[in-house]
Amino acid sequence: MGWDEFLLLWCAVWGVVALAGCGMSLAGVTAEQRTVRLTGRIERVREPRHGGSRKGGISVVVSYRDPASGQEVTVTNDGECGEMITAAWEGREIGVSYPRGRPHVHRFSNIPEEPGRGLGWAGFALFLVHVGLVVLAAVDRGWPWALIGFCGPWAVFAAFHLPGTVRAKNDRLGRLAAMDTVRGRVVAVLKDVSVDQDDGHTWTTITPVVSFTTREGTSVTALCTSHLADPAGAYGRDVTVHYTPADPADFTLDRAAEHRSEGQDVTFNILVIIVFAATAVAGGVLL
Repeated sequence: MGWDEFLLLWCAVWGVVALAGCGMSLAGVTAEQRTVRLTGRIERVREPRHGGSRKGGISVVVSYRDPASGQEVTVTNDGECGEMITAAWEGREIGVSYPRGRPHVHRFSNIPEEPGRGLGWAGFALFLVHVGLVVLAAVDRGWPWALIGFCGPWAVFAAFHLPGTVRAKNDRLGRLAAMDTVRGRVVAVLKDVSVDQDDGHTWTTITPVVSFTTREGTSVTALCTSHLADPAGAYGRDVTVHYTPADPADFTLDRAAEHRSEGQDVTFNILVIIVFAATAVAGGVLL
C-alpha cells in the first residue's frame, strides 16, 4: 500500500468516525447529552488547614436537587470531583454534573455549565481528516501545500476569534475599574510536594488562602495564586483585596498588574494571525 492509498484510507476511516459522532449527537445519545447538568448551592465552607494540601480546592458542602427523583442531595468535594473549587462562600452557586440516574457520582465546576451536544470527538475526527487531506496534497503536489493547508485555516480561525478576544479584554478592563476594595487576611498557606517518578526531582507548590468579607457582608475564602510577595511566609498577613461585587470569585491583590496584563492576549492573537497568514502566503508563492 502506497502513501496515497494509506492517506485515502485514513481520511475515509476518520470521516466515518466523524459522521458517526454527528449521528449520535443528532440522536441525543452521546455521553455529554446523557450527563445531567444543574446548579448546586454551597451550604457550608470549611476553612483550609494551614500547611495542608490544595487538592480539591476549598473544602465545601454542596446541595442540589435531582430533577428526575426530586431528591435533595448533599455532598462534599472530597476526592476527585471535577474542577478545583478556588473560591467559596455560603450561598454561592456552582455547576454540578453527573450521569443520568446517578446523582451521587458528581463532578463540580466553578460556574454552572450549559448542556453540550457531545461533538468533541466528531470535531477531532474531522480535524484528522483535514490533516490527511493536507498531507495527501503535499505528497502529490509539493510540500508548499502543507504550509497553505495547515497555516491558512489556522490564520482564519485566529482572525475569527480576534473580535471575541478584544471584547473579553474590554469587559475585563471594565470589571477591573468597577471593583470594590476591602481588607483581607491570609488564613492559611497550603503546601503540595510532587515527585518525578523518572528522576526523583521534587516540586513544591505553595498556595496562600485569602479570606475577606465583601461590603455586602459575604464572607469569602479563596485560593490566591498570584500577586502576593513571599507566599510561603504570608500566613497571617493582612492584604488589600479588589473584587467584583457581582462575583467575588473574580478578585485580585494587584489591580494595576492585572490591568497591564490584559493586552497580552490580544497581542498574542494578532501575532498568531500574522505568522500563520505569512506562512500560508509563502506557501502560495513557492508553488
